Amino acid sequence: MRLRTRAAAVLVALPLALGLVACGSEPAEQSSGHLPSTPVQTKAAPQKAAAPAAAKLTKATFVPAMNAALGKQRTWRTVAKMTVNGRLLMTITGFQQAEPLALSMEMTGEAFQGSKAKIIVVDGFAYLSMPGSTPAGKFVKVDASAAEVGALAGNGDPTKTFKAFGKSLRGLKFVRSETIGGQKLDRYELTVDTAAVLRAQGKPVPDGVPKTLKFNVWMDSAKLVRRMTFNLAGVNMVMTMADYNKPVIIKAPPASKIVTR
Repeated sequence: MRLRTRAAAVLVALPLALGLVACGSEPAEQSSGHLPSTPVQTKAAPQKAAAPAAAKLTKATFVPAMNAALGKQRTWRTVAKMTVNGRLLMTITGFQQAEPLALSMEMTGEAFQGSKAKIIVVDGFAYLSMPGSTPAGKFVKVDASAAEVGALAGNGDPTKTFKAFGKSLRGLKFVRSETIGGQKLDRYELTVDTAAVLRAQGKPVPDGVPKTLKFNVWMDSAKLVRRMTFNLAGVNMVMTMADYNKPVIIKAPPASKIVTR
């Protein structure tokens, strides 16, 4: 039963992680061979001074405040790590641009037998590189509106996952203020309806998952999510979000990297 519960926990954590993690290649990664192909480039938005300390959020105000803050952001960087009983199962990293949607998501770890999976969405197309399905370093090009990648592109928008929290939020508790990486953050504990949060994202509900799940979310003074954790049956996920509104370049792989199915 313990193994069944743990497997269900992975099935719950993965779509939540994918729903929050979206990315694009940094300028420093241009040596990877992904040369420009109608690159998407953004400029940094003016940075404003941090807002003064505000009253702590409540169950009624938490999700609206979180979505309002994220709605002002054009780009962000995310890193998520999933472990099982302390063993690293998967790392997901990258960048995302909100409008027009562009993302590049890279996944590594034991779940991929030491290989690397990468997904790029840009200019209406998705480029998929998956161990066991495509040659190493090669991509399959698919219309981003196709059913097989449409859900992925939607999941790349964290606001959809956060809105799913809104429909499934059953409890909220302010834990305390903490300083992480030199930044003062407010930590909240969320209790969400498992089935509701998954169904709100169009995901199936695996057998064996508990009725409710708890998440810890750290927010800055502007109500931007900076860190989120989740633990169930030994499956632990830690996600961080940073570099809001920093310039990013997200580009398609060159034609030499594209293969047909």
